[in-house]
Amino acid sequence: MDNIVKTADLAQILGVSTRRIRQLAEDRIITRSGSGYALAESVQGYIMYKVETDRGDLDKERREAETRLKKAKARRAEIETAELEGRMHRSEDVEALTEDLIYAIRGALLALPGRLAVDVVNTASPAEAADVIRKEVYAVMTELSSYQYDPEKYAERVRDRQKWNAIMGEADKLTGD
Repeated sequence: MDNIVKTADLAQILGVSTRRIRQLAEDRIITRSGSGYALAESVQGYIMYKVETDRGDLDKERREAETRLKKAKARRAEIETAELEGRMHRSEDVEALTEDLIYAIRGALLALPGRLAVDVVNTASPAEAADVIRKEVYAVMTELSSYQYDPEKYAERVRDRQKWNAIMGEADKLTGD
C-alpha cells in the first residue's frame, strides 16, 4: 500500500496537473491501482513516455532542419542558375558596370572644355557661345543615351568571378571549338 499515491501527490511528483494525471492514466502511460496510482510503475511509465516524446520531437526537429537545408540549397542553385543564364545580376556586378557608365559620363563632361574652348572664343556674342555649348552638351547626351545594356558584359563578369574561363577553355579544347 505504500506504493499507492493519490492523484494530487503523483501530479506534484511529476510536476503536472491532476487533470494531466487522469489523461495519462486514460492513455495507459501511468498505472492506476484501486483508489490511487502505483508510484514506481507510474513514474517509470511517465519517464518512458517523456523519452519517446522527446525523441519524436528531436526527430521532427531534425527532419525540419534537413528540409530547411535542402530548400536553402535548392534556392541557392536557382539563384546561381539565374545568374549564369543572365536573368539575375549580383549587386557588385551592377555596381561595377554602373561605375563604368559613370566614368564614361565623367570623361565626356571633362572633355567638354577642351572641345569647346576654341569654338566659344571665336563666337561673336554670348548667345552664340551658349548655342555652341548647348550643341556640344546635346552631342554628349546623345552619345550617352546610346548606352545599351549588354548581357555579355555581365556574363563575362560572372565567368571571371567564378574562374570559369579556365574551365570553359578546357571544355573548348575537348569539343574542338
